[in-house]
Amino acid sequence: MKRLVISAFTAAAALCLAACSMPVGNKASRPNRLGESFSSDVDITIEKMRAEGRLERSGDDWSVEFSEPNTLSGVKLEFTEGSVKASYKGLSFSVPQSAVPVKAMMSNLIRAVGENSSGGELKGEEKDDMLKINGSLDGGSYVLSVDDNGCICGFDMPGYELSMSFTNVTAAAGGAPATGTAAETTCVTTAPETTTAVTTTA
Repeated sequence: MKRLVISAFTAAAALCLAACSMPVGNKASRPNRLGESFSSDVDITIEKMRAEGRLERSGDDWSVEFSEPNTLSGVKLEFTEGSVKASYKGLSFSVPQSAVPVKAMMSNLIRAVGENSSGGELKGEEKDDMLKINGSLDGGSYVLSVDDNGCICGFDMPGYELSMSFTNVTAAAGGAPATGTAAETTCVTTAPETTTAVTTTA
C-alpha cells in the first residue's frame, strides 16, 4: 500500500512538472519602436463611420490629416501637450462634430502608445503574424498590434467598435528613436491585398 501511494505521488509530481514546462498560449516579444517618430497611412473604423488619412508623429506631437470621408477631407487634427487643434488648408477652427469620435479615439491611441513606449522590448501574444499587446484605459480595453520589427500595425478598442490599421509606416525625417539603440531596420506593413516593405534607419 505504501509503495502504491509513493508511486501515485511520483506520477502526479511528474505530470505537474511537465505541465509547468509547457508554454502558455503563444507568448512572444518584439523590439520596442513605439517611442519613435513616424508617419503612416491610417484607416479608421468607428462603428459605422470610416475615415482615412495620413498620420504623423514627431516626438510627443501627433497629427492626422483626413482624405476620407468627404465631410472630413482636408481637415487636420493636431495633438500637442494635451490640447487638440483643427485646421483646414492652414485655417484654424473648432473641431467639427464629424471629427469628434476620431478625436477621442486618437487620444486613446496616443495614451496607449505612451503606456507601451518605454523599455527595449514589447511582450504580448503572437497572432496573425503580429504581436498583440492587451491593455486598458479609462475608456476601456484595447489591443495594440506591432509587426516583427516592433512597428505599429493596428489599434483596436472592441468596446467602441474601433479599429485602426497603419500602413506604409516610415521613420519621420530625422526621427531618431526615443528608446533602444540606433540600427537599420525594415518595417513591413500590410495594406489590403498588398505588402509594402520600407527600409528605415532608426
